Amino acid sequence: MSGHGHARRDGRAHERRSHQDEVNTGRGGHGRNGHHRGEHDPSTFGDGDPGSSTPTARTRAPRALHATSTARTVAYDVLAAVRDSEAYANLLLPSRIERAGLDTADAALATELTYGTLRMRGYYDHVITIAAQRDVDAIDPPILDVLRLGAHQLLAMRIPSHAAVNEMVSIARTVGSRSATGFTNGVLRTIARTEPEKWHSGVEAAAFGEDDRLAAVYSHPVWIVRALRHALNAEHRGDELIALLEADNAAPRVNFVALPGVAEEPPGAEPDRFSPIGFTVSGRDPLAIVRAGGGAVRAQDEGSQLAALALVAARPVAAGEQWLDLCAGPGGKAALLGAAAREAGAHLTANELVPGRVDLVRAAIAPVADAVDVVQGDGVTFGDRHPAQYDRVLLDAPCTGLGALRRRPEARWRKTPRDVAELGRLQAGLLDSAVAALKPGGILCYVTCSPHLAETRVAVADVLKRHPGQLVELPAPDALAGVTRTELELSGDPAQVQLWPHRHGTDAMFIALLGKRAGTDVTPPTARDATNAR
Repeated sequence: MSGHGHARRDGRAHERRSHQDEVNTGRGGHGRNGHHRGEHDPSTFGDGDPGSSTPTARTRAPRALHATSTARTVAYDVLAAVRDSEAYANLLLPSRIERAGLDTADAALATELTYGTLRMRGYYDHVITIAAQRDVDAIDPPILDVLRLGAHQLLAMRIPSHAAVNEMVSIARTVGSRSATGFTNGVLRTIARTEPEKWHSGVEAAAFGEDDRLAAVYSHPVWIVRALRHALNAEHRGDELIALLEADNAAPRVNFVALPGVAEEPPGAEPDRFSPIGFTVSGRDPLAIVRAGGGAVRAQDEGSQLAALALVAARPVAAGEQWLDLCAGPGGKAALLGAAAREAGAHLTANELVPGRVDLVRAAIAPVADAVDVVQGDGVTFGDRHPAQYDRVLLDAPCTGLGALRRRPEARWRKTPRDVAELGRLQAGLLDSAVAALKPGGILCYVTCSPHLAETRVAVADVLKRHPGQLVELPAPDALAGVTRTELELSGDPAQVQLWPHRHGTDAMFIALLGKRAGTDVTPPTARDATNAR
């Protein structure tokens, strides 16, 4: 791997796993205001993804550039939709590949072009600024997408420079003016004349300080670099920042789960490192595996599996228990909890705010529908409407999604620090609602797909302050989903688990277990009180 965290790879011969990993790693799940809900890898690809409460309404397929689409035109179309419509690459790319009729090699190339460009967009913008001698903000957005796509081929793939330049100039001719076409040709030929290592040095030399250098070289906004450093420092792991940034820029493997008591692992499955029910499969199309499973075999990140299983493993399940998934869409964790409830004689209520996503939840839990009720409602007021009714509550809260940047690279360019404050208010309201819905003696599992301290440790500390004497932190199960604490490498507070892509190979899931003391007042502060308390 080069110093800027991405290797030169063969374009058409790029290993098939890259296509499988990227095309089939949709992470549905959001809450209000289009924020990441922390759900990963829905069981049916295209089930929705973080960022919009109605992704299908906001995602329009871009027009094809040519009568016959190629891998490069498919990649450009997806990049344009990400820019124009705030589309989600993991939702749009599979349908565009299928519509274009790309063979396996071209599908892999389109996938690498799309995700590689999105991941390293920030770095490529610095290179383009130097090569074009103008800021990227002064370049027409369609042409800038062409330049980014060309830069990825020239700097990170073993594609002949003449082929990359000529193909990109052809696309520029379609989407831009004659002068823009000439500009594209000149910039890309300038990039091609210099070795990638020299561009890397040039980008480093132009940086203003260490944070700016890391942000430019590893293609993360500065505020995210700082947030990740703070989260690592909280565990005394600040020296792992570069490894984490590199992991965010590497294609993850597709993880699967066979719903317990409903399905079995397919032949050739390789057990996950931590989850006792998770596995990977090499050399096979993930979409085909999911389809063959009929909804009972799902693509789901290992960290997401552990988050759901932590609630189940917190203590033995008593028959007749009532469980709640407070923010269930699109249903990945709800399906897993439903399967566990079905086996143990418990019952799950899966609540989702957005009507379209309620349908996704119903589809996801279909194999275990006899153990699950799906309802539509606002999670913030759910506890007031259903006080002290549930023995176990999962709150997979809306969050920035900074823990899943390797799967959703475009998210890093859409989020801002303002989102953290907005989400903090929502997380507080949802936590209070979850506490209200919990029976005395019940267990709450708070989960985010973000390591940001405001969404993890601070959120937990705040809810404990808002409910003095009512809540107690519970230690993570000694065998959290079958894994010892030592193997899981818990740090700091034994009641809180922070997973990391670079350490555990999972998304950066945060998991905290809270118990509600028996005999406590079940009436929480109102959502307004929770907001004012922050």
